[in-house]
Amino acid sequence: MESNLIQNLTALKALPSSWGIFSFEQLALDVSRGNKKTLKSDFLEEGEFVIVDQGQSLVAGYTNNSNLLVKAPPPYIVFGDHTRALKYIDVPFAMGADGTKVLKSVNDETTNAKYLYYFFLTLNIPNTGYNRHFKYLKSVKIPLPPLAEQKQIAAILDAADSLRQKDQQLVEHYTALSQSLFLEMFGGLKGQKVSLSSLCQINPPKSEIAKFDKNSYVSFVPMAKVSEYGDVELTDNRLLEEVWSGFTYFADNDVVFAKITPCMENGKGAIMRNLTNGVGFGTTEFHVLRPVPNLSTPEWIYALTTQKSFRQYAELNMTGTAGQKRVPKQFFDKYMLVKPSIELQNQFAERIAIIEKQKQQAQTNLQKSEALFNSLLQRAFTGELTADRAA
Repeated sequence: MESNLIQNLTALKALPSSWGIFSFEQLALDVSRGNKKTLKSDFLEEGEFVIVDQGQSLVAGYTNNSNLLVKAPPPYIVFGDHTRALKYIDVPFAMGADGTKVLKSVNDETTNAKYLYYFFLTLNIPNTGYNRHFKYLKSVKIPLPPLAEQKQIAAILDAADSLRQKDQQLVEHYTALSQSLFLEMFGGLKGQKVSLSSLCQINPPKSEIAKFDKNSYVSFVPMAKVSEYGDVELTDNRLLEEVWSGFTYFADNDVVFAKITPCMENGKGAIMRNLTNGVGFGTTEFHVLRPVPNLSTPEWIYALTTQKSFRQYAELNMTGTAGQKRVPKQFFDKYMLVKPSIELQNQFAERIAIIEKQKQQAQTNLQKSEALFNSLLQRAFTGELTADRAA
């Protein structure tokens, strides 16, 4: 199949005769320059106008200052120059300070901005770390049908996107419910504070499985297989000898915590369960927190690490340069809290299990709606999607 790093080029050769192929510059306009940028220190928790930056979240914060609004009128496509995140924004907004690219259609009478946004979602923009990625987006060739067909494609994808967003919101609801339960049960504890590292083992050594058969299979978990909502995709098994060096070791009931930006801020982490042979290895960008019997439970540790206040404090303690900041192991020595009784932790685990059962069903539905959306997305820009409708 003919392709480049960014897109499949073969599909462009089989487009309907009514479609054209255009360069990025012919259809999209960068309107980022000339707008004031909002420092993160000036973000508000609520306000009249939204702030959009290059992060994964649709809205980064709020402002009441209308002078910060992007000068060009909506709608917009926002691209994260460092993160590669893409967003469609149809209201006036203020720009985040770094890496926020604001794009518009060159001509709304010939090119639908929502169509362009969905097309950009199909691109395979390489991750080169905390570098600039806009150059890759500008290199693409864009297939373009007549305006009416663009709007039809956008409407079909809007409907599928709406379904997956509703499923996503339900997953987020159960996540928020879990966090609220944690605060209800542990937020008001009084007493002497101890370090988190005194309540769990941080990064247990793989030497404890030194006698394990090196030809046995274990689970392999890269960062991409751990979500921001605590679920883990366990689809990759590798021989222990293949992963013994250069990866992070963990076992069943250990809690993994993403230590690198932006994964840490985004909430990546999980309780590891059902690992092959009870053992797993994964990215070195995990910290591993192991519960201590009769002292801590995996449910309590994981819920603690998902709290917004915990992640914010971890962010303040990161070390390293921009784009490569990490939470050091010493952070867990510094993080102080009141030790909850094991009885209270066990009660929390029982109650959280009910919520997690509902959340898992919501996640299953989300996987199905995401699969539908992605299937339609891949068909939309070949003419196949609207050809089916015409037939």
